[in-house]
Amino acid sequence: MPKMKSHSGTKKRFSTTGTGKFVYKKSGRGHLLRKKNSARLRRLRDKGVIQTSFEARMRALLPYA
Repeated sequence: MPKMKSHSGTKKRFSTTGTGKFVYKKSGRGHLLRKKNSARLRRLRDKGVIQTSFEARMRALLPYA
């Protein structure tokens, strides 16, 4: 049986933690930062964690993660 392919777009945007959760970089930190307040920028600095309802879909997209 051939190897399964990982989804290239998903591979670039998500990574896994040691416990197997999927994390991603939050959007909104690219430009126009002057008008965003410091609390908002601080929240955007953190990694986002995928909801558990999406985990099965993520495992299908990234079978070797």
